[in-house]
Amino acid sequence: MATPLATFGPGILICTRTDISNGTPVNVGYAQEFSIELAGNTKQLFGQNQFPLVSARATVKASGKLKAAVLSGIAMNNLFWGQTLSTASGLISWNVNSTYTLSTTSTAGLVVANSTIFDADLGVTFVNTGLPGRRVSTGAETSSGLYSVSSTGNPVFYYFSTADTTSLTAGTTNPIKITYTQTTGGASSLLIANQLIGVSPTFQLDYYTNLNQPTAKPFVVRCYQAIASKAALAFKLEDFMMPEYDFDLFANNSGQLANMVFPEIS
Repeated sequence: MATPLATFGPGILICTRTDISNGTPVNVGYAQEFSIELAGNTKQLFGQNQFPLVSARATVKASGKLKAAVLSGIAMNNLFWGQTLSTASGLISWNVNSTYTLSTTSTAGLVVANSTIFDADLGVTFVNTGLPGRRVSTGAETSSGLYSVSSTGNPVFYYFSTADTTSLTAGTTNPIKITYTQTTGGASSLLIANQLIGVSPTFQLDYYTNLNQPTAKPFVVRCYQAIASKAALAFKLEDFMMPEYDFDLFANNSGQLANMVFPEIS
């Protein structure tokens, strides 16, 4: 008896933009799920009896979903945004809860590491109390718990109240944690612009799956034209974030929707 065609797992999924010349094929990021759904609108013609005399199918909606295992900026841009990835500007790096100790010299301005490429303040926490600091304008640090950040200059300074920079008793310290961002390299940035309605990338989807059987029987699908309707990034406790995309399929200029290649010849 011949081994039947059986598919297992999500397979390999490649997207290639079709709205630009020489679109680069990109793996969506280790596909976790991939589905295509065809839903037709049907109409029934009835006479005086309970069951229809004839049924006909009208329009058919072709759509699908995919979920990736890893986050790929190139794949997300190809599938949903269709804008420009940059490695030269808009790159943001975080410094999370960097620890510093306040002293009487801090009133003159505390300089954080990487201050010369400082981007934005994301908050101060006083370790001894566990309370967040409240940011005010420079020169208005008149009571405990207040701080300011110089808006100009290189480097950037953090200023604190004398009530927080003076030790309460000899030998005690007042540690703080500062979270801030800096500009950096070694990454890519996608600055999302507000474009006109109707502007969106189109792409071709190529899918391959092959169950390891005594005789290889791959199943191949090529969807000629697709457009993404949804991109979701869901972050969960004790779980991986896996990007999800919904898309609609439509026919190419030759009137072709997709090509499905089955291994058996019947």
